[in-house]
Amino acid sequence: MRTKSILTALVIGSVVFTGCKKEFLDTDATEFVTDRGLSEAVALDPNLLNGNIAGLYTSMYTAEIGGTTQDDDFGQKSVDIYMDMLSSDMVLGALNYGWYSNVARFQSSLDFTRIDNYHPWRYYYRIIFGANLIIDALGGTDATPTEVSERHLMGQAKAMRAYAYFYLSHVYSKEYGAGTEKTIPLYTSATQLNQPRVTAQEIYNLIVDDLNKAIEYLDDFERATKDQVNKDVAKGLLAYALAARGAAGDWAQVETLTQDVIDAGYPVTSRGATVAVLSGNTVTNPESGFNNVATPSWIWGVDINLQSGLDLVSWWGQMDIYTYSYAWAGDPKIIDIGLYNSMRPDDIRRNQFDADLAPSNKFFDPKRQIGGQRIIETDYIYMRVDEMYMLNAEAKANLNKDAEAIAVLKEILENRLDDVSYLDALSGQALKDEIYKQTRLEFWGEGKSYLAMKRNKATTTRGANHLFFPGESFPYNADELTFPIPQQEVINNPNLNN
Repeated sequence: MRTKSILTALVIGSVVFTGCKKEFLDTDATEFVTDRGLSEAVALDPNLLNGNIAGLYTSMYTAEIGGTTQDDDFGQKSVDIYMDMLSSDMVLGALNYGWYSNVARFQSSLDFTRIDNYHPWRYYYRIIFGANLIIDALGGTDATPTEVSERHLMGQAKAMRAYAYFYLSHVYSKEYGAGTEKTIPLYTSATQLNQPRVTAQEIYNLIVDDLNKAIEYLDDFERATKDQVNKDVAKGLLAYALAARGAAGDWAQVETLTQDVIDAGYPVTSRGATVAVLSGNTVTNPESGFNNVATPSWIWGVDINLQSGLDLVSWWGQMDIYTYSYAWAGDPKIIDIGLYNSMRPDDIRRNQFDADLAPSNKFFDPKRQIGGQRIIETDYIYMRVDEMYMLNAEAKANLNKDAEAIAVLKEILENRLDDVSYLDALSGQALKDEIYKQTRLEFWGEGKSYLAMKRNKATTTRGANHLFFPGESFPYNADELTFPIPQQEVINNPNLNN
């Protein structure tokens, strides 16, 4: 893991924008990096901003980064589980410890006082605040850096700000993209305090502008590690944003952006990397497990090692029975039985799940000792190239290029099914429905189903193995599937509804 500068730690330790007090931004105390203090320091040594960028990336997997002491609070991957449960593709299999029970029973999405609906808010606004510190130090959101190193820093900061707003706009808004409904507050500078909610369109305008600038600024950026945002990550994020907005012309851009990433040379996740092949309890294909950032198909992910300091408060702790934590100890996360049964008999992804429908052959510590991994050394995935193939097929289907969409879809499914000839008979809505289903199957447990559900304006029906609301259906814009703005923000931000 990278050695972190003092500024890295300070960005992680800084308070979130939610209800922040003015004295925080005015102080020159060493406890926090102020906007003025950072700008002055950067004027003397621009390389200091590298520490702040590293701090943003570290925040993505830091335990309790959302400002709670909850064991389900650990950055992006904790929100991925929330979203998979809200989409109903992931089932909370038992209630021995209670983590995620408020999400699974929709209490967190119907009650703004629940702590579960607060930590994603605080996490993403913390990312936004850290990104704005960097952007301010480089001249502000409208500045155009001329130095190469400053362009690269600005590109990464703008991409991270857009990433955070993209997820906020999905988790906390029923309407996003071109909508005129007021949704969440918008901050484009670290000096702004207690901003009002703005329209979904304003949020999306910033997301799209930030990502277009990031792609431009990062064109010649050669990253050192996959946890850093490069132009491929920025293009992937922009493709997701435009697909969600779905306005005239957006799908054509999605098609181009995803093809650009595909052409960058990341190979499709291989058949061997998709599911463990066992001889007894020995894995004969060590490339499997979704546990190694060096996997060629991974575009964005992070190398987790002993220095990362993760243990049971982690994504692996919540998902993997071979890790010492909740999935092993009694709160398994399993696949919805209806989704599982929708897989074709020759689909190798059926073998990702054990008899209890836990993903024991998809995500696992390589040592495969039940409850064995105490300190986390298995890596986190944020984006893989297969997502770009699926989005590319979805874009082509929405552009009425059915034959081309099928050809792209086959590039994924030929590595998952023995026979993909059934796809040739699909067209129109039936083809779109198949792409949506295959997206849910391919990325189960990776936090993508919720985005696909909202993007497709789908209705989800809970299978019989759900503990709560089995058999009930919920449209994408149901109250149960979107978090309200948390109580803490309502209390601390007097300008929220101005």
